[in-house]
Amino acid sequence: MNHHGEHDHGRTPQGPGGHRRADAGDDRRDARGRQRSASRSRGERSGSRQAPGRRAKRTDPARTAAFDVLREVDESDAYANLVLPPLLADRRIRGRDAGFATELTYGTLRMRGRYDAVLADCVDRPLTELDAGVLDVLRLGAHQLLGMRVPAHAAVSETVALARANVGAGPAQFVNAVLRRVSEASLDEWLARIEAGAPDALTGLAAVESHPLWVVRSLREALAGHGRDPGEIGDLLAADNAPPRVTLVARPGLVDVSDDGAWHDADLVPGRWAPTALVLDGSDPGGVPAVRDGRAGVQDEGSQLVTLALAGVTLDGASSDAGQELSTSRPERWLDLCAGPGGKAALLAALAARQGATLVANEVQPHRARLVERALDAVPEGVVEEVRTGDGREVGTDEPGAYDRVLVDAPCTGLGALRRRPESRWRRTPADLATLTGLQRELLASALDAVRPGGVVAYVTCSPVLAETQLVVTDVLRKRDDVERLDTPWAVRSVLRRGPDGTTPDLPLPAGAAARDDVQLWPHVHGTDAMHLTLLRKR
Repeated sequence: MNHHGEHDHGRTPQGPGGHRRADAGDDRRDARGRQRSASRSRGERSGSRQAPGRRAKRTDPARTAAFDVLREVDESDAYANLVLPPLLADRRIRGRDAGFATELTYGTLRMRGRYDAVLADCVDRPLTELDAGVLDVLRLGAHQLLGMRVPAHAAVSETVALARANVGAGPAQFVNAVLRRVSEASLDEWLARIEAGAPDALTGLAAVESHPLWVVRSLREALAGHGRDPGEIGDLLAADNAPPRVTLVARPGLVDVSDDGAWHDADLVPGRWAPTALVLDGSDPGGVPAVRDGRAGVQDEGSQLVTLALAGVTLDGASSDAGQELSTSRPERWLDLCAGPGGKAALLAALAARQGATLVANEVQPHRARLVERALDAVPEGVVEEVRTGDGREVGTDEPGAYDRVLVDAPCTGLGALRRRPESRWRRTPADLATLTGLQRELLASALDAVRPGGVVAYVTCSPVLAETQLVVTDVLRKRDDVERLDTPWAVRSVLRRGPDGTTPDLPLPAGAAARDDVQLWPHVHGTDAMHLTLLRKR
């Protein structure tokens, strides 16, 4: 019996790091897979004087909320950023407790790979054989011990209580033993053990920085392919693990940065690159009036830049009407081909209003189309022609040459936004690339058919992976002779914010022999999501 009065059962064989492994207690699992205590497995009564219904059922609401979100993410493929906020509101978890639950949830999801490597060294069986709920409890405990400033005794005792309340008394004893093993070494010591035990440096880096190995390989290849040093991979992975600051977009013509009433004393500073970007010092944009009424929104600065670049590039004059000159009386028509959930569409619509253009927003999923409609609520009447539900691959055939500017924000793996949706890294597989890249090619081909001669298409992905960026564009253009690449770096630099002296910031992009005609942004270089942009003109 240890000093907390809980049995270690004397079954803790040595692990490779010299510390004891915790036994998972196969012989004490009941028919439902829940583990019983040793005394109960021998038919003995528990020594506690509390009624079973009252014993250790009370646990911290913040930790319970984090556990429930992790289960929802695992069981329903939900996104934590969509599940956690309403859950906290429903349970009236506010203030510091809400902040604790948020960090515990996202931190555990983000660093799951690292913690699994630690836990694997403390358990005598593959983690895949553990009950999923027990494994989530262990991950939550590991994050408190190794990733948060929670005293070890509190992290262990509170997590054990969480286990008792949610997965049973027997598993709680197992959780207690495992977390005590985890607490025997510091984070630095654990990271050194993980790296030392890896078969090669890249595998060790993947575990330490909590990314699937195939993702690490793809990102390293992308760095090289986009003209950067593949040795930056460690910095890139570390940037993926840094929680991003909340960036707002002030939609032009709808809200002014100097309008104090629109921002309600929010602590805002200008973004680094985009003239429309504002960084919010805090994590709750819902308290900002301009965000609530749609004049502003939450949007990564990279996402803003690619949208501004499409709207700012000069068009050639030929129209789609049998090659006749474009009439100055006809407003431009813009198309957002894959508009859900509506962030880029809302910025495009605001820009269209200022340029006398109109916008059609197309989205294949009805529920995402409704999100687009909501995002466009504040746009002046008459700017948005329609928000429609349809397959973007068919637009080029149905409406050839009908648009002046087309945005293809193609569905992708999302490997450029892992800092915002940490669970995505564990869901994607290499097999997803085959499906997605086929769809991306079809959507880009449709967009090029839908744009008029002289018009411009922006191919955008929130992924730097070469199969989803350069190779898609190259393959589509190989089959056509009516499209040219534009100087995308110049287009992006032309829309950067200007300082009081009229100068723009120096946007770091590959130069010299590594220079390219597309733009790839990076979290560790630009502080944005890894957004890709290629601008193409129909001849």
